Amino acid sequence: MILSFLHAVIYEPLYNGLIFFVDVVPTHDVGIAIILLTIVVRIILFPLSKRAIESQIAMKTIAPEIEALKKKYKDNNAEQGKAMFALYKERGIHPFASAGMLLLQLPVLFALYYVFWKGGLPHVDASILYSFVHVPEAVNMYFLGFVDMSAAHNIILALLVALSQLFYTRLSMGKKQNDSPIEASLSADLAKSFDFQARYVMPIIIGVIAYYVVAAAALYLFAANIFMIVQEYWAGRRF
Repeated sequence: MILSFLHAVIYEPLYNGLIFFVDVVPTHDVGIAIILLTIVVRIILFPLSKRAIESQIAMKTIAPEIEALKKKYKDNNAEQGKAMFALYKERGIHPFASAGMLLLQLPVLFALYYVFWKGGLPHVDASILYSFVHVPEAVNMYFLGFVDMSAAHNIILALLVALSQLFYTRLSMGKKQNDSPIEASLSADLAKSFDFQARYVMPIIIGVIAYYVVAAAALYLFAANIFMIVQEYWAGRRF
């Protein structure tokens, strides 16, 4: 039942959107269709991503207060955590909003992978197309004429995904702060570990994932990262 629900609310809309763009793009380029689909998905998710960016900016503004709480409760990790989350709640900050945005992308990535893994393209399954979506006259699987979207691995796209994720993480998290003069504590160590993993380990992991998924899904990840980088600049300046 759950699989049927996910198929109806995620897979079928994405599949129809992809086929729609393949049909309307003059060259019937699947790669261009994926980029257009990515833009539509990111626009739909914009209210949530905007909230995540606002939370990131708010986190930076209360950084001095967070440091003060760490100093005040340096000998009591439990109270330190409670005080920090109380501050987040008071300021209306959602510290895990960015992680939520990453999780929201996973169903889209899995759906795109499923389309190509099951041989959804270049063959078109007309049985699940909406009434306003037509079967394209042709399906061009080579993005810009030379990148095979059905390829099992593409090292160039994987590297682009990793680099764009690294740049986006650097942009969203800001410059790495100098070590605080506050005495070492478990929370400080955890914060440093999380900062390092988010900045450097996560982009590598996402790059590896991009290599082992079909090239079409890797292109989606790269296009989504570029969209978020542009959005980060725009929203960061506005807010």
